[in-house]
Amino acid sequence: MSDSEIPFEHRQNAHCESGVVSRLLTQAGLPISEPMAFGVGAGLTYAYLPFVKFGGLPLFAFRVPPKGIVRGVSRRLKVRFRSETFGDADAGMAALDRHLDQGRLVGVQTNVFWLPYFPPDMRFHFNAHNLLVYGRRGREYLVSDPVMDIPTTISAEDLKKARSAKGTLAPKNLLYYPERVPSPGEVDWHKAVHSSLKFTAGMMLYTPIPLIGVRGIRMAARAVRKLPTRDLRYVRLYLGHMVRMQEEIGTGGAGFRFMFACFLQEAARRLGEPELEQCGKELTAAGDQWRQFGLEAAKMCKDRLPLDTRALSERLMAIADTEKKVFRGMRALA
Repeated sequence: MSDSEIPFEHRQNAHCESGVVSRLLTQAGLPISEPMAFGVGAGLTYAYLPFVKFGGLPLFAFRVPPKGIVRGVSRRLKVRFRSETFGDADAGMAALDRHLDQGRLVGVQTNVFWLPYFPPDMRFHFNAHNLLVYGRRGREYLVSDPVMDIPTTISAEDLKKARSAKGTLAPKNLLYYPERVPSPGEVDWHKAVHSSLKFTAGMMLYTPIPLIGVRGIRMAARAVRKLPTRDLRYVRLYLGHMVRMQEEIGTGGAGFRFMFACFLQEAARRLGEPELEQCGKELTAAGDQWRQFGLEAAKMCKDRLPLDTRALSERLMAIADTEKKVFRGMRALA
């Protein structure tokens, strides 16, 4: 197996998919920050999905599903991405080698559990982690993982296991890369930004499915209130799971709100629309509320606060009220 390495500057980002998209487009000649990639990709949402289980507990999502940011950026910036999936793990690795030999930087989807450079206590079965592969040295692949502070390497065996893992959101050996990227002068930033705002606000306010958006937050609040307080072990597992989904998977509830707020601030400067910056400040306040909820829930899990599901439910309802106001304002701006 011959060596290959693509000249590439690693940068640490807050989230995997938006970080990968940012680096792929910047490498291809369209400099774009991670918050702008996340925002234009309309990556922000909320979903409470009790029928999708992680370790027997419901899914709480604060961003669009995997590949949603890639699709959103493609649609609004007129970028053409090519995605390839493989039923056979060896075929997926052979395709990766071909792209690297052609000098192509490639994004891949993986399962966190099989990435040995993660600390042991942070490795769990989550199939939607994205990273960049920029080269190969013998049986070691050169990896730029957006959430890590430095680039790293991974063995072919570990990377194959991470890309071919089974289960919810299985990666199916996915790899992707941009085929056509517009020049900076070709991008209509006003149209891209306002299209994203309209889509995001509509998803948070008007989705007919009551599990999505502001109504999804309220439904989650009601579920917390109904937790069986007679079974303290289950309640603590449930709340701990909520905190983990919020704060440890991706950038979490508060983190995604903060990133979208950064997008609004950057868009305000780029477009000369200061009202977008004010909207960003209001969304930051919503992020602060999510962080406070996570802190209180974590303390209750560890017996540092009395267990009070009613208080947590009311805090979620207050978050829903705040976000309803924020996204109504965003819709008006769009």
